[in-house]
Amino acid sequence: MAWHPRERAAVVEALEAVGPGSPTCCAGWRTEHLAAHLVLREREPLTAAGIVVPLLAGRTERRTQELGDASTSPQAWSRLLDQVRQGPPWWSPLRLAGDDAQLIELFVHAEDVRRGRGRTAPRHLPAAEREAIWRRFTVMARALYRSSPVGVVLSPEDGPDVRVRTSPVPASPAHDVVLRGPLGELVLHAYGRSAVAEVEVLGHPDAVAAMDALFPRRV
Repeated sequence: MAWHPRERAAVVEALEAVGPGSPTCCAGWRTEHLAAHLVLREREPLTAAGIVVPLLAGRTERRTQELGDASTSPQAWSRLLDQVRQGPPWWSPLRLAGDDAQLIELFVHAEDVRRGRGRTAPRHLPAAEREAIWRRFTVMARALYRSSPVGVVLSPEDGPDVRVRTSPVPASPAHDVVLRGPLGELVLHAYGRSAVAEVEVLGHPDAVAAMDALFPRRV
C-alpha cells in the first residue's frame, strides 16, 4: 500500500485550514509559497532542479516566490490547492515514484503548515505508515546527520534504536547523543525542524550541547 496519498491529503487539509498568508516552518515561506514549492516540484522539472542543484537554487526560489505571491486571491489560491491535490501530472517522473520520493516530503510539509503558528501536538500515524516512513528515514538520516560533530543514535518510541552517525571519537560514548521521541518527531528533527520537534536529546552534556548548536531546539 502507498502511504503518500494520505500525506498529500494532510497537506491540503492543513493548507485549507489556514489559507494563504499564514506562517510555515520554512524560513521565508508563507503557506502560498509552500504550496507553490509542491506544485513546481511536480510540474516544472527544470525549475525544481534547483532543489538539488545549488547553482540553480536562486532561480527556483524566485519562481517559488513569484508563484506564491500570485496565488493569494481566493480564485488563485483555489487553483494552486487543486494542483497540490491532484499531484504530479501523467508525464512527471514523480508520478510513478511513489512513497520513496513522496512520503517523507509530504509528511514534513504537512507538519510545516500545521506547526507554522506555534506548538501543535504530533499527529497519530497508522503503524503501517510509521513502518514505511522508518524504512526510508533510516537511510536518509545517515546523510542528514553527516555534519554532526557527535555520534547519533535514533530511538523511536515504538522501535529499536538505530545508529545513523558514528562518533568522530572512536569508542567514546561521551561523544554520542540519543535522539528519543515519536518517529514523526525524529523525522522533523533530522529535516531541520528541530525547533518544533518533540525530541529528547540524551547524552553527555558536551555532546548534547554540540547537537543543539547544530539542530537548535525550542526553548
